[in-house]
This record gives sequence, C-alpha cells and structure tokens, in this order.
Amino acid sequence: MSPEEIDRIFEQTLTPDYDDEGAWEAVRKLHLTGGREVYERAAGWCQSGNSLKRARGADILAQLGRTEGRHSHDFPDECFSVVSGLVQREKESLPLLSAVHALGHIGNLLAVAMVIEHRLHPSADVRFAVACALGNFANDKRAADALVALMQDSDEDVRDWATFGLGVQGDLDSGQIRDALFDRLTDPDRNVRGESLLSLAKRQDQRALPALIAELNQPEISDRAFEAAETFLGDSFEVSERNPSGYVVAIKQRFTL
Repeated sequence: MSPEEIDRIFEQTLTPDYDDEGAWEAVRKLHLTGGREVYERAAGWCQSGNSLKRARGADILAQLGRTEGRHSHDFPDECFSVVSGLVQREKESLPLLSAVHALGHIGNLLAVAMVIEHRLHPSADVRFAVACALGNFANDKRAADALVALMQDSDEDVRDWATFGLGVQGDLDSGQIRDALFDRLTDPDRNVRGESLLSLAKRQDQRALPALIAELNQPEISDRAFEAAETFLGDSFEVSERNPSGYVVAIKQRFTL
C-alpha cells in the first residue's frame, strides 16, 4: 500500500462520530495493513494535541498487524510503550478509554496496574474499557479482584463485561469469585444474569440451578441459559435441538434439587 493510500485511510478514521462504522472500518484496514509506516503514524498521533487523533492512534496500535489468521501483534513492545505512556498522562475520557482498550488487546501484564487505576473513573465509558481490558488478564489475581468490584458498578454494561471477563474469560475459582458471580444472578440486567449463569455453570456451582431452571421456563430464553445448561450437563448430554423442557428434565434427573 502506498504512503498516499495509508494517509487517506488515516484521515478516514477522523469522523466527528467516534462510533461511526466507516471510521472503524478504516481502523480495521490499518490493523490489517500493519507495518512500520502505520506504526510510526499511529504512534505520532498518540502525541497529538487533538484528542480524537490520540484516541485513533491508540485504536490503531491496539491490534496492529492482526488478522483472522494471524493473532500476533506487530511491534508489541513498542506499541505497549506508546499506549502505556498515553494512559498514564491522558486527562480526556475519549483517548483514555481508547488507550485502556488498547492495553487489553496488546496483552502485556505490566498493563494490569495501570488499567486498574481507572476503575473508579467518573466516565462509565472509561470504566467499561477497564472491564473489557481486565478480562484479557482475568487469571491475574489483581485483575480478578478489580473485576469483582466492577461487577457491582452502577452501569449495566460495565457489570456485564466485568462478569463476562471474570467468569467466562477467566478460569480462577474461589469462594469469593463464586459468591460474586452468584450475587449477579439477581442483577436487574438480563445480560449480566446470563453471564453469571454461564460462569457458575463453568465452575459447576449448583446454587445456580434454580435460577437456570427459572430462565429455561421463560417465554424467551437467552443463548447464555442454553450454554449454561449444556455446561452443567456436560458432553454426555446429547442435544438434537434446544428444547427447554428437555434441558429442565435432564437437569432434574442429573442433580438433586
């Protein structure tokens, strides 16, 4: 790709609406392109006086060089150095949340302490980024402890991703973790309840079974409820189709309720 084409794609990321799909498509093109030239331009944007450019610089460095068939990162140490510096000095919410997300994608364990520092940020979007990023480090006790706290956040999306990160992405298991997941079975948000069901099923915590049966008896059943039932029942349970009553019968036969 020519330098002129790279310049054009960089400019396409700078739409006023940060969530604009066209801008994110341009970011993904730069991920796929990768290479030193894209790295240098994105790293330079992380030093910009323009907050949107700083955010986009971090977004690009987050997954530089990754494709569906290639999961390694171009220049991971250099990208971590640039983005971690941005996280430590950034005052504006938009570039900060981009940088926090990026640290999660880059995956350097040195990021954990930096990310945790922002768990109480006044912006729910930043706290959401913290929950997402920490999910990539969920088997680190520091990250797990922070996710337990974020599972009680006032924002449902933060609670959702904290529960998913700790319980589904992570493999740590303890009484504290199970109790935190169990508490989310009564969360007002259905997505949070679904993540907690699957997380407890993953740990074979039978306290979740009454809530799971209640969910399987609802008119509309979430995919997470089906996944939780299948996880509790194990590989020996053969499913031809997702028949809720069949799951309930199998659960009652398998477990003493």
